[in-house]
Amino acid sequence: MPLKVHPDIASLSSYVPGKPIEELQRELGLARVIKLASNENPLGPSPKALAALSEGTATLHRYPDGGAFRLREALADRLKVTVDQVILGNGSDEILGLLARAFLAPGDEAVMADQTFVIYKMEVTAAHGKPIVVPLKQWRHNLQAMGDAITDRTRLLFLCNPNNPTGTMVSADEVEYLLSRVPTHVVVVFDEAYFEYVQNPQFPDSIAYVKQGRSVIVLRTFSKIYGLAGLRIGYGVATAEITNFLNRIRPPFNTNSLAQRAALAALGDDEHVARSRAVIEAGMEQMVKGLTALGFAPIPSEANFVYVDVGRDGRAVFEAMLREGVIIRHIEGRMVRVTIGLEEENREFLAALKRVLHPH
Repeated sequence: MPLKVHPDIASLSSYVPGKPIEELQRELGLARVIKLASNENPLGPSPKALAALSEGTATLHRYPDGGAFRLREALADRLKVTVDQVILGNGSDEILGLLARAFLAPGDEAVMADQTFVIYKMEVTAAHGKPIVVPLKQWRHNLQAMGDAITDRTRLLFLCNPNNPTGTMVSADEVEYLLSRVPTHVVVVFDEAYFEYVQNPQFPDSIAYVKQGRSVIVLRTFSKIYGLAGLRIGYGVATAEITNFLNRIRPPFNTNSLAQRAALAALGDDEHVARSRAVIEAGMEQMVKGLTALGFAPIPSEANFVYVDVGRDGRAVFEAMLREGVIIRHIEGRMVRVTIGLEEENREFLAALKRVLHPH
C-alpha cells in the first residue's frame, strides 16, 4: 500500500541548496573552487565569535539555554525593545515555519512575491495555507498589487527587503502606504536577512513599526554579514503578543549553545561588520563594472549579491561555470545570482564567465 502523504506536502519540491565546495572538487577533480552561490560572508566569522566557540565546547553535554536569555537581552538592548519582543530561530527560516503554523488555518492565505525567498511558499503550503503570489514589477515587490491581493482569509504578508534573489528594495514611503492598507488581522513579515548591507537612505525603519505596536515581525539573521551561516541562528522582533504565540510552538532548545555564544560575540564586533560591509561595497563596484564590460546589465542591488540576465540559458551557464570551478546560482530562465566575494574571487568569476561566453 502506498504511503499516505498530505497532498499539500506531496506537491512540494525539496529545497536545492548551493553545491558544497568539497562536492564539486570531488566530482570534477578541481584543485580550487570558488563558491559565489549562497550569499555568505567571504571574510568568514568574527574572530571574537571563533574565540567564543572554542570556549563553549566544554559544556556540550549540557542542553542550551532554552530561552537564550543573554543573546535576546543583547539584541533587545541594541534594538531598544523589550526582551519578550525577541525570538530566536534555527536560522530565521525556522521562524518563517513558526509563523505559518501559528497563524494559518487550512485554506488561510499568505501574500508574497512570485520571485522571492522560496521558503515562504514552502512553509505556507506545509501549514496547509494558500500562497497568493504577486508578480514583481521591474524586479521589485509591487506593494500596490500586494495590498490589492489581501482578503478576509489573508493572515500573513511576506516582504523580503532587500529581496532575494533580485537584490532590490522597497522604500519607507512605499511600505508606509502598504501598511496603511493592511487590516489588523494580517501579520506583515519583514524578512531583512540583508539589512546590514543596505546603503539606500530610503530603506524603511521596520523596527519602528514594532515599537508602534503594529502587527509586524522583523526577521534578521547571523548567517549573512555576521558570517555564522553554518551555526544556523537568526531572530525575530515583534510585539510580545506575536512572540508569545510563536513561543508556544517553538521547540524548547531550537538554538544550540555554540550558536548562541558565537552570535552574542559577533553582535559585539562592530569592526568585523564594518570590514565585511566595506568588502561588499568594493566588490559590488568591481562586479557591476566587470559585468557591464561583458555587455550585461545587472539589476541594482542593496544586498551582497547581484542578479543578472546572462542572455542565454542560465542553467547551461551555471553548469559551464561549475566546470571552471566557480559555483553561482541559477534561479530561472536566463537569470543567475552571483554572491559578491573577495576581490580575487570576483576577478576569477569574471574571467571564467568571459571564457564560458566566448570560448574561442
